Amino acid sequence: MRLLIPLLLLALLGPAVAADYRVGERLTPRKATPALNYREIDWDELTPKGWDPMAAFKGLNMSRLKDSDPKAIEALEKMKAAWAEAPVEASLDGKRVKLAGFVVPLERKGDAVLELLLVPYFGACIHVPPPPANQIVHVILKQPAEGMKMMNAFWVSGTLSLQHGDSSLGIYGYRMTADRIDPYGLPKGVK
Repeated sequence: MRLLIPLLLLALLGPAVAADYRVGERLTPRKATPALNYREIDWDELTPKGWDPMAAFKGLNMSRLKDSDPKAIEALEKMKAAWAEAPVEASLDGKRVKLAGFVVPLERKGDAVLELLLVPYFGACIHVPPPPANQIVHVILKQPAEGMKMMNAFWVSGTLSLQHGDSSLGIYGYRMTADRIDPYGLPKGVK
C-alpha cells in the first residue's frame, strides 16, 4: 500500500525493454555477499515509521476521477508536493550501508558513470513519476563505474547522509558517497 498510485500506473504501462524486469517491479529480496563494515538495509528503512505516502488521497474516490478532472489534478499536485518533502530517517545519517536498487545515471564521462540516482523499482524517474524523496538516493561514486546502463540493478555500499536536493529527474532525500558498487545479479528468469 506504500506506493499504490504509482504501482497502479506502472501495471498499466506493461513490460519494459531492459533486462527482465517490468516497470514498477522491485528486486527480489536476497542477501548480498557480506560487505565488511556496511549494514545491509532495505527501502522501507529509509521511510520514518508513521509517515503515510498516501495521506494526500485520504477520502478521495480515485475510481470516479478522470485525468482532466480538476480534483484529480489537484490531488496529483498535492501528492507531488508531499512526496517532494517526504521525511527521511534521521537515524541513518552518517551510517555505512549497503542497499540494492535500480540505477539512473546522472553524470557520465565517456562510458563511465560518476553520479547516479538509486531507486527502489524498475522505471522510477524515467518511465513513471519519481517516488517520494525518501525513496531516492543520490549517489556520488568514489571511482567511476564503466558499462553501467539505465535501470541496471546494483548493490551500492557507502556512507549515507540526509541531503535533500533536486536532480531534475527526481527530488532525493538522501545522498550516498559510494565506496563500491556491485551488480545485483542476473535478472529473474535469466540463467
